[in-house]
Amino acid sequence: MARIGVFICHCGENISATVDVAKVAEQAGRLSGVAYSVDYKYMCSDPGQTLIIDAIREHKLTGVVVAACSPRMHEGTFRKATEKAGINPYLCEMANIREHVSWVHPKSDATTQKALDIVRTLVEKVKKNSALYPIKVPITKTALVIGGGIAGIQAALDVANAGHRVIMVEKKPSIGGHMSQLSETFPTLDCSQCILTPRMVEVAQHPNIELLTYAEVEKVSGFIGNFDVTIRMKAKSVDMSKCTGCGACWQKCPSKKIPDEFNEGMGFRTAIYSPFPQAVPNKPVIDRQNCTWFTKGGKCGLCQKVCPAGAIDYNAQDELRDVKVGAIITATGFDLKHADFFPEYGYGQFKDVIDGMQFERLASASGPTAGEIRRPSDGKIPEKIVFVACAGSRDKAKGIEYCSKICCMYTAKHAMLYKHKNHEGKAYVFYMDIRAAGKDYDEFVRRAIEEDEVQYIRGRVARIYEKNGKLIVKGVDTMMNSEPVEIEADMVVLATAVVANRDAEPLAQKLHISYNKHHFFAEAHPKLKPVETNTAGIMLAGACQSAKDIPETVAQASASASKAIGLFSSDELTREPIVAVVNRQAPPQFTSCTGCLLCQEVCPYHAIETEEIKDRAGNVLKVAARVNAGLCQGCGTCVAMCRNKSIDLQGFSNEQMLSEVMALLND
Repeated sequence: MARIGVFICHCGENISATVDVAKVAEQAGRLSGVAYSVDYKYMCSDPGQTLIIDAIREHKLTGVVVAACSPRMHEGTFRKATEKAGINPYLCEMANIREHVSWVHPKSDATTQKALDIVRTLVEKVKKNSALYPIKVPITKTALVIGGGIAGIQAALDVANAGHRVIMVEKKPSIGGHMSQLSETFPTLDCSQCILTPRMVEVAQHPNIELLTYAEVEKVSGFIGNFDVTIRMKAKSVDMSKCTGCGACWQKCPSKKIPDEFNEGMGFRTAIYSPFPQAVPNKPVIDRQNCTWFTKGGKCGLCQKVCPAGAIDYNAQDELRDVKVGAIITATGFDLKHADFFPEYGYGQFKDVIDGMQFERLASASGPTAGEIRRPSDGKIPEKIVFVACAGSRDKAKGIEYCSKICCMYTAKHAMLYKHKNHEGKAYVFYMDIRAAGKDYDEFVRRAIEEDEVQYIRGRVARIYEKNGKLIVKGVDTMMNSEPVEIEADMVVLATAVVANRDAEPLAQKLHISYNKHHFFAEAHPKLKPVETNTAGIMLAGACQSAKDIPETVAQASASASKAIGLFSSDELTREPIVAVVNRQAPPQFTSCTGCLLCQEVCPYHAIETEEIKDRAGNVLKVAARVNAGLCQGCGTCVAMCRNKSIDLQGFSNEQMLSEVMALLND
């Protein structure tokens, strides 16, 4: 006979403000099979868990229903308490009366009744529950890091330094990411390359890290601890084992007018190239879309002729490589909203309207102007520069309502760099709000205003146009009664919005992870699991999740690495037993499965396999479906598809679901 304990949580006032929890507890105690019922202010607290443990032991309870908040948040908490009291943790169920009741309904008798109805259904389900036991699967102690920016670099080094193997995949010819393009970093104004380059070299030389550049993730399957990943190794047309990086090839390459991506189109590169002087690996690749050997049917071939090592291989092809990893860290970074998205600012129409990353390259010693701030149109040093913050950010009309977080700081940095290089120049910043909420950040902005005499104007820029060789910037000053402001500038720099990487959506679909409407990857829980995704074993690092500065990116990368290291600390992984199972019957049928395998077609995790049902003589009687418990994520899609009800989901069987429905109908 069932002896169920019901425990109703006030959740502070989150639940009790709209639900009469005492009444719910009192009426729940009258339900058939309920041996004990009580309410408590914070059931998840240590005293609350002790209350549950003591009640199980004292009243010899056979099952538990905790009516509280989201199971996503505290199901594990209450299952551990249940197990500590001596009963199987899967005989504990949570009734979500916060998100499903108190947060969506006003205080009323009907709200309280709904809470009781939910409790009643879970009581009936617990009666049908059976003991389940965790699934043990082996762990492949190798981490895959996708992305070679500062986030990927930090995560890879942390995991590798813990003694585990790391495979790093970077789609570009070199690691470094956006940080390698920066001239200096806020708030210390130290050289970006001086910080980053040693770490890039450390990655390349680390014995536990395998670096795969010019490569992309093609396919991902499997589950936490046992992912199968296919990586496309794009043809570099250069044999890396032979190449010495001498540079003879790109020095002689006749295709010299290709816009340089690293310099944001403000310079040119050759068809065979290494992205920048400090590139890792510092060996070139051939851009086949612009190389005359490939575009004009075998003409040229000069790089092959001059290469002293014989490293040029025009016949190289893409290769697919399969690897097994236990954890995946995504660190694919961000893009900047292309400035031609803002026609009112004249980007693309006027050469001297540039974006923030282009300004970084002008300010960099390795940039197209060797660190001098010069106008793209005529190469002259500008006497006035206007910096426009929030170019696209916090703009619902543009579909980007969020704050890009780093713009206030890098705009202040840009203004300071300009003033340091041109002491007589004038810098203006149009801004909406100054958001400098980091260590030494506000002080940095104050320094730009007070010491470097950067003039800040609170208000949006309405229009930018050209007149008599000057850029006319029209806006308003909201601190001066919204008076119109018009500035004749020599150059304009747009702090464009930080947006998700252009490849974020297809990658998320390959990884089976969630993303928001802006295509930033979604964390499993914003507070409790900020670096984990909804797919166990896949972590997030850096700006692929949201706009971040470098310190926050590095911190999150280390957090993701710690999750991977924690996973690798055991030889086996304990998984939830909430998986699908194909029924088994007595001979000669063995199973009611007909082998139609419709379940296999719809399974998003490729967890359905086939097996042969044989008699004692070894003759095949039928082919039936079998669920790989390691791959199954318990989504239930196969259960819904099975036409003869041969598959059930442990913990959510048809019998259990029916009992919940009947509890409501029989009220």
